[in-house]
Amino acid sequence: MSRAFRNVAIVGKYQSQGIAEPLAAIAGHLKADGFTPIIEKDTADNIGLSGYATAPVAELGKAADVAVVVGGDGTMLSVARILAPFDVPLVGVNQGRLGFMTDIALHDTQRALAAILSGEYDQEERHILQGTVSRQGQVLLDTLALNDVVVSRGAIGGMVELTVAIDGRFVYNQRADGLIVATPTGSTAYALSANGPILHPNLAAIVLVPVAPHALSNRPIALADTCEVEMTLTRGRDAGAHFDGQAHVSLIDRDRITVRRYQHNIRFLHPRGYDYFRMLREKLHWSALPPAQ
Repeated sequence: MSRAFRNVAIVGKYQSQGIAEPLAAIAGHLKADGFTPIIEKDTADNIGLSGYATAPVAELGKAADVAVVVGGDGTMLSVARILAPFDVPLVGVNQGRLGFMTDIALHDTQRALAAILSGEYDQEERHILQGTVSRQGQVLLDTLALNDVVVSRGAIGGMVELTVAIDGRFVYNQRADGLIVATPTGSTAYALSANGPILHPNLAAIVLVPVAPHALSNRPIALADTCEVEMTLTRGRDAGAHFDGQAHVSLIDRDRITVRRYQHNIRFLHPRGYDYFRMLREKLHWSALPPAQ
């Protein structure tokens, strides 16, 4: 057993059909191999998994050495934001659709986890954003985002109008359906569908991607991850700010959204030989095979 990993948290997307059996199998194999499984409490309660230690997701960071997340990227985003301050590495088992962050196939879970927990893994660090929404000097929301912070129009509104500043310097007034501030991790999410660039995870960068801008000259801008982005809503009926699509706040005119890099990173553990570009080929359906040498 790896000395680094003894207590292993297990978090599952318990709403998914058929997930109870693989979660129970993972816990059983870990226990048999001498690890201590700690099941996230809502997961255990909803699938009826008993006989193991449990803890609320907010307490897993203090109890676990590593976390195994079974589900899709949405589940991973939720867990990552909570565990970010605790430096708990994450292992993703994909039971969703694309699975950019949950890269272990469900059928290969036992073999892959055994190797990773014995120390055979490739480690990858991803940075995370901290976003603050303020109204007349009062903080409405202060939260984290691994993928992106999005300011967007509402379902019944027209375009939003934003004043955007970077490190306190005015950049532009933006009229668009929205504006995305994305990490390299989030560059393959909503930002990609809005024609933003794919940023390699090793880049110390963030990207601003307008969504359907009124002026066609408004293009994505890549920034150093040391920059602070400030967006002020000047006009936007039913507008909102969204953090990884999981935390939301409604906005009114003159609300301010500030985005900066968070002080902690997220660590992902991948099976040995993980290849970011192979993952992109598979998930984005690029040519599946490299050219013959």
